[in-house]
Amino acid sequence: MLLSRSLKFLALGCAMLVAGCDRESAQQAQPQVQGAAPAQAGAIDRSRKGSLLPDFQLKDPSGKELNLASLKGKPVLINLWATWCAPCVAELPQLNLLAAGNPAIRVLTVNQDMDKLDRVAPFLAEKGGKALEPWLNPDNSLAFQFGAETLPATVFYDAEGREVWRVIGERNWLSEDTKALLAEAE
Repeated sequence: MLLSRSLKFLALGCAMLVAGCDRESAQQAQPQVQGAAPAQAGAIDRSRKGSLLPDFQLKDPSGKELNLASLKGKPVLINLWATWCAPCVAELPQLNLLAAGNPAIRVLTVNQDMDKLDRVAPFLAEKGGKALEPWLNPDNSLAFQFGAETLPATVFYDAEGREVWRVIGERNWLSEDTKALLAEAE
């Protein structure tokens, strides 16, 4: 009896699923935005050029604080990442080389993990990020501030603290075109 009832519910569920997918309406299920194309991962976005560095506090694993608005005087590249994000982890060695080899630019990596805060610094060291500072933002409020819905997200500011460009998604941080982009703030 129980098996028979379960089979009836399964059959009814399948019938509802098939009927639900069989739309006869000409209207699309979800409206599409006209003229909007999905952003290509790693593409440069200059739509917020000139925006000021946010007045935002970060902490490192030891509790040391950093106010982003205080970083004026030197270009800064702020990279939002997480340990669970494969493209983020793939970029870490390149960002490390950029941080170690270009003293004219400060590279800040800001971790967005919610539950691995004590493991961020060892994780960076293990993945080739020994020159990267382990800043934390476990509530993802900086990602919200930047309007970043995807990781990695990177925003580049000039020495006056004004946004130059941003990138959503993985990028080759050692490529010649990226070097030219970074030179825009010098």
